[in-house]
Formats: sequence, structure tokens, C-alpha cells
Amino acid sequence: MSSAQDPFYIVKEEIQESIDKLQSTFHQWERIPSNTGEQVHLTKELLAGCESIEWQVDELDKAIGVASRDPSWYGIDNVELEKRRRWTATARTQVGNMKKAVLAGKELNGGGTASGMRRELMRMPNSHKTDTSNHYAGRDNDDFIESESDRQLLLIKQQDEELDELSASVERIGGVGLTIHEELIAQERIIDDLGMDMDSTSNRLDFVQKKVAMVMKKAGAKGQIMMIVFLLVLFIILFVLVFLT
Repeated sequence: MSSAQDPFYIVKEEIQESIDKLQSTFHQWERIPSNTGEQVHLTKELLAGCESIEWQVDELDKAIGVASRDPSWYGIDNVELEKRRRWTATARTQVGNMKKAVLAGKELNGGGTASGMRRELMRMPNSHKTDTSNHYAGRDNDDFIESESDRQLLLIKQQDEELDELSASVERIGGVGLTIHEELIAQERIIDDLGMDMDSTSNRLDFVQKKVAMVMKKAGAKGQIMMIVFLLVLFIILFVLVFLT
């Protein structure tokens, strides 16, 4: 993968620009007298900028760590990984030195603040002072773009895997839904059959009740008494056969 297509170098260039702006603000902060409103404002701005860049560098380190698990998959080698780690370490050192100087400046007064700032600046590498430094900065930017591209590819790969898992889950849920639908249809058929049987039985009972009523009506009182006696005798016979034999 070419450096122009590697997101690592794109993000690296953005971070480097942020560091350059932060250094410019830091030099401005150093020249401002202490205990002034402008210095307090710049102090807050510098500390916030340092924290933001440190977070970006940490995320970049995480992407490098992911790529180091399988460098060949991202088209890089161990030399390239080491180069990227050196750049993030250098960036972290630059930002860390500025942050320490600003925090130290809050506790110092007058000349102590200026001298402390100068000592911190002396320890901070500046990649844009010489042609050689610019050459290495350009290579570092290429490394950054490449690493960021690897990180994007990893994210795409992870998203594809998650989509595959989601698709499999949807298929399983769809299968369960079809099974439930078929079961509901079968239960509905059983209920319909049961309802038809109940209607048929109810009609038969109505028919028998009507026949019995007609027989009772035709038989009169004497016939009803004889039928009752007959049913009672039949009940006694059945009771004897079931319980006494």
C-alpha cells in the first residue's frame, strides 16, 4: 500500500500540524508575563491541546499494536512498525515536555518561568528546523498515513465479521419465526376441527333433547312415571353389576 493511500500518514500529518500549532502557542505563552489574564487563557488552551494530542497519539499506538499482530495482512513489516512506534514516541515526548513546562510555569514566577520554559524547549525536538529533519518528518508522515490505512482496513474487516454474525442471527431468527408460524397454523386447524366437533355434538344433543321431550309429552303422566321407574331399575342393575360382581 502506498503512503498516499495509508490513513496512518494522513492522521500523522494532522497530529504533526496540531503539535506545530501547539508549539507556536507555547512560544507565545512563554513570552507573556506571568499572572496575567492572557497567560491564564493560553495555559488552559495549551493543557487542553496537550490532552487532545496525547489521546490521538494513544489511539494511533493502539492501531499500530493491532497491525503488529499480523503485519503481512496489512502489507507492512517489522521495520515499518518500529518506525511508526518511534514517531509516536517522539510526538508523545514533544507534547509531554510542553505539558510539563506549562504545569511547572504555573508554580513559578517571573524569570523562573521564562528560564524553565527555555529549558523545556531545549529538550524538545523540532523536526522543521533543518532540511534533514524535514526529510525524516516527511517519511514519518508517510508512515502515519500507511498505519492509519491499516487501521481503517482492520475496522472494515471487523465490521464485515460483525455483519456476517448479524446475518447468521437474522437467519436463525427467521427460521424460528417460520417454525412458530407453522405451529400456529397447525394449532388453528386443530381448534377449528374441535369447534366443528363441538357444534356437531351440540346439534345432536339438541336433537335428542327434542326427541325426549316429544316422547315425554306423548307418554303423559303415566308414561313418565313408568319411564322413571324403568330408569331407576336400570340404574340399580348397573350398580349391582359394577360394584357387587
